[in-house]
Amino acid sequence: MKAATFTIFLLLIFSAFYTEAQDMKFSSADIDIPYEKYVLPNGLRLIVHEDHKAPIAAVNVWYHVGSKNEKEGKSGFAHLFEHLMFNGSEHFNDDYFQALERIGGTDLNGTTNNDRTNYFQNVPLAGLEQVLWLESDRMGHLLGAIDQAKLDEQRGVVQNEKRQGENQPYGQQYNLITKAMFPKGHPYSWTVIGEMEDLNAASLEDVQQWFNTYYGAANAVIVVAGDVNPEEVYQKTMKYFGHIGSGPKLSRPEVDIPERTVDTRMSYQDRVPESRIVMCWNTPEYMSKEDALLDLAASILTTGKNSRLYKRLIYNDQTASSVNAFQWSKEIAGNFIIQANVKPGESLEEVEQTLIDEVKKFLDEGPTNKELNRAKSQYFANFIKGIERIGGFGGKSDILAQYEVYAGTPDFYKTILSYIENATPEDIQSVCKKWLAKGKHTLICTPFPDYSTEESIVDRTTGLPALGEPVAAKFPDIQRKRLPNGMEIVLAQRKDVPTVVMDMIFDAGYAADQFVKPGTASLAMDMLDEGAQSMTSLEISEKLQMLGASLNSYASLDASHISMNTLKPTLEESMALYSNVVRHPSFPQAEFERLKKERLADIQREKANPVQMAIRVMPKFLYGEGHAYSMPLTGTGDEKSVFSMSLTDMRTYYQDWIQPNNATLCVVGDIAMDELIALVEDHFGDWEKGIIKKKDITRVDHQKGGSIYIMDRPESLQSVIIAGYLVPSYGEISEVAKDAMLSVLGGDFTSRINMNLREDKHWSYGAGAFILDAKGQRPMLAFASVQTDKTPESMQEIIKEYKEFIGMRPMTVEEFEKTTQNTILKLPGTWETNSAVLRSLSEIIQYDLAEDYYKKYDGEVRNLTVEEVRLLSKEIVRPGDLSFFVVGDKAKILSGLEALDMKVVQVDTDGNELKKTKKVRP
Repeated sequence: MKAATFTIFLLLIFSAFYTEAQDMKFSSADIDIPYEKYVLPNGLRLIVHEDHKAPIAAVNVWYHVGSKNEKEGKSGFAHLFEHLMFNGSEHFNDDYFQALERIGGTDLNGTTNNDRTNYFQNVPLAGLEQVLWLESDRMGHLLGAIDQAKLDEQRGVVQNEKRQGENQPYGQQYNLITKAMFPKGHPYSWTVIGEMEDLNAASLEDVQQWFNTYYGAANAVIVVAGDVNPEEVYQKTMKYFGHIGSGPKLSRPEVDIPERTVDTRMSYQDRVPESRIVMCWNTPEYMSKEDALLDLAASILTTGKNSRLYKRLIYNDQTASSVNAFQWSKEIAGNFIIQANVKPGESLEEVEQTLIDEVKKFLDEGPTNKELNRAKSQYFANFIKGIERIGGFGGKSDILAQYEVYAGTPDFYKTILSYIENATPEDIQSVCKKWLAKGKHTLICTPFPDYSTEESIVDRTTGLPALGEPVAAKFPDIQRKRLPNGMEIVLAQRKDVPTVVMDMIFDAGYAADQFVKPGTASLAMDMLDEGAQSMTSLEISEKLQMLGASLNSYASLDASHISMNTLKPTLEESMALYSNVVRHPSFPQAEFERLKKERLADIQREKANPVQMAIRVMPKFLYGEGHAYSMPLTGTGDEKSVFSMSLTDMRTYYQDWIQPNNATLCVVGDIAMDELIALVEDHFGDWEKGIIKKKDITRVDHQKGGSIYIMDRPESLQSVIIAGYLVPSYGEISEVAKDAMLSVLGGDFTSRINMNLREDKHWSYGAGAFILDAKGQRPMLAFASVQTDKTPESMQEIIKEYKEFIGMRPMTVEEFEKTTQNTILKLPGTWETNSAVLRSLSEIIQYDLAEDYYKKYDGEVRNLTVEEVRLLSKEIVRPGDLSFFVVGDKAKILSGLEALDMKVVQVDTDGNELKKTKKVRP
């Protein structure tokens, strides 16, 4: 389908959607993702979708194998094998991330769940043939490249991933749920990541058996979506995959939903600031009608402020800080889960009883038509917005692959959408009464096709095919207008998809807290959608859902934002709601008190999360007390300041900063400037300008490093390390050179720091370095979550990498060419969606960049030299200035830190010193 035709087609969908939205008469038959399906002689299924709006392609490979195919006692193997698939094949014995980064791969990764393993990437068209070569080489030619060293390396990486997950608050939750809901031996009775002892026992023989059993062509589906020709893709796929064997006949676990007739109960303890209640039921399998209906039930219970459990527990009773329900869909059995976090000081028993009462009421009465229509609107809006993208989770390639694997046809999503469209309140009530009324806490043989293989015509000894000619990136033209009241309008018009996204940016942000109580900016911005002229918070939320829109008000470091994502057919009505929120917030007392309590709970959660513990106190030591940037980097403030806040503080902040002459409205989407200006003038033209304060972002002298600030988190399984100092503000240095430098030092997967601590040492699941964007001086930070017993050694490795980068091992020409080529090749896909363009447009506004900054960006990268990057590195890579912020088990790491030639300062979660510092050894 041609791009223009597809655009008109989508417009018709959205027009129908809007016209009938009032009574929620959706037509699932109108939603179509055109595709061509091919089955190669060896059983490999190929699905091709054409989308010509950007010169990129998504390649998504799904293998119908997950953790449920493991044997008892060998848990975690499917996920471990997924990691091994990235470590090189027989004809490309190198890290696959290396290859994909060189050709501009984006949105690339691999994932494993209970039922499938997938590998996906978006690439410029020039790199499509290389990706097909790479994917075919590891499908057909992997085992010769896997040795004991690689197995041991990735075993260590996965075990650190497991530690990192279990080190988070509530990290044991799904381990316990899995064991409680499925009897021993059931394919779902172990977690995807597996047990440590099982991972330790994995052998090379296991690797070979797993590959030979499950990674045959007949057990795989490849989806190629993007600016492609189906027949050409088929010929390339035959060329590279046609010789690969189909694999053996497979027996698959059949639907097996354990029957639970009684309620069971279990408790455990964890270092968390709030109690959490989780209720779980066994439910039907994925792709069934009942599974889809339970998705709607979950939405009715907890999606949006008008949902039953949110409204009862958070809005009315205010006894819970969060509540969530979802249908955990899996291939042979599902789970319906409800969880709620109890606010400190509130009764756990009362919240649990409320959950029980509300679920019983839902089973007895069923949902209302209004509730069901709202849930349907949200489901359809989310689906339609997802298929704007060709790749990634929820993108078109992902949808086509998923339904081919699980249902045998790529367009089975139409069946699921029809289940949603035709669901009645009685249907929802019936399925919930069937599965949720008790017990809280299916072999089929088919003829094996006569598969065959084709003789390979590819000479793989010559290596990867030549890379095609890179296509230049295109950033849309920018148009500007200014209203008489000072409001600036910046538009990037894009006509491909009938959506409009916008962000009203005010020059304020956390930095504006220098005049008021820390945390004021973020709390005041959170208040804006909690009530407006003649509308309550719940009414605003419901109206947004009906319009298929979303609205978000928040603060960042240098700016305050009010953003909206909506559909073109509902734009006028959405803009009316948007202007009401922007111009007429009502600041209701009850909502303020609720959000204030939630903010205090947020701060407590931050003080329990190891990463947030560090970034809360770090600015105080980097900038010095009193600086506009010295407050917690989360923007939440501290308990004392939040506790003392009043509605007057909120209104004063609004009056001081939320003014038209301090606002820039950035808009991206299917709208012309004349139409946009008329719409904006109707809703904002009579908004009177005011007097705006000016922020003072004082320059800070270089802070000498050499200090370690340690925060104790007893029984931590890992230590979080963040090290940093300040570098020049945005625009003072070459951002293109800075990005290239960071990519090699710590930004890419294959960066020096990550390859050192993750791939070479196996001490961390992930490590790197980055620079936070800011209008003033910016923190340059290195980070890692590491094994507790390797905390001091990991810090020394970070320092070593910094020193070598400006000393004995500067950026090599090979590293430079790889990262710049990667950047050039990734750029065409950077601005695929309207939201992505809006993010870049917002950067131009916030950091006072030239209007043609991103127009010239491609050329700037192409003209960059390695000498420029090395020169910049010597300017801003300063290993001697590194200050370290470490969160971990003090009893296990303090002595090791004190053995380093650095000053050690013990601080609490507010950054207050706990005892005298250790003197540096001479």
